[in-house]
Amino acid sequence: MNKIRKGDEVVVIAGRDKGRRGTIVKVLEGQVLVEGINMVKRHTKPNPQKNVQGGIVQREAALDISNVMLWNPAAKKGDRVGVRTLADGRKVRFFKSNKEVVDA
Repeated sequence: MNKIRKGDEVVVIAGRDKGRRGTIVKVLEGQVLVEGINMVKRHTKPNPQKNVQGGIVQREAALDISNVMLWNPAAKKGDRVGVRTLADGRKVRFFKSNKEVVDA
């Protein structure tokens, strides 16, 4: 079970965007794309066949998954996540600091 999933709110703990929060857009192999975080400029050539206009495009670059932490709204800070099995056999994620379940 992945500790960080698409749609989770995370806080960046390392790098130039340290301290900023955002929502996970995509989870890659060991990396994540966070909405509005780690923006890079990409110089693209125009491609009239695909209706792509040329110029400088700003987009999100991938962050290493170790550089983000799941946001705990109760504690109002980033928190570590564990996985536990409930009595009915379901696996759920929980915050390590207050043992609160992430998945409802």
